[in-house]
Amino acid sequence: MFQLLFVLFIIIPIIEITVIMQVGALLGLWPTIAIVILSAWLGAKYVRQQGLATLQSVQTKMAQGEMPSGEIVTGLMLLVAGVLLVTPGFVTDIFGLLLLVPSVRVAIATQVQKHIKVNQLGGGASFHHSTTGNVYQHEESAEPFTSSKASSNEPISHHQGDTLEGEFKRKD
Repeated sequence: MFQLLFVLFIIIPIIEITVIMQVGALLGLWPTIAIVILSAWLGAKYVRQQGLATLQSVQTKMAQGEMPSGEIVTGLMLLVAGVLLVTPGFVTDIFGLLLLVPSVRVAIATQVQKHIKVNQLGGGASFHHSTTGNVYQHEESAEPFTSSKASSNEPISHHQGDTLEGEFKRKD
């Protein structure tokens, strides 16, 4: 984790400054500043446009009762693209622009979704709590969200629709 933070906060700005200085020496000060400002403005414009389209797609899928996992990943990538494009510099702009290309986003989203694990059991779902080892399950034919290690005094209730209400008491 330290190495990643080191790269993000030390190495990338050094690379950006070096590239900006070289472009400035080649084009001059004002054209370089104009390009940096123009790329930030255009990037923000396109991120907003594609973000709104993604939001509409999320709303449509949710209205149809589908999980918009691809759109959520796309939205996160658009957020990263926006941050990269607004950050002054040419290197971050290149990566931000790459994230605006739909085929690049689809390829990255496919790789990200391979690492997301969702367990489904007979029309229900299973959630595993990593620190306690408790496995909470909900199946259509079983009692709503029962715990494999839950005691009988833990109230669990299930109301109509997909809304779940209940209380959780942790016993160590």
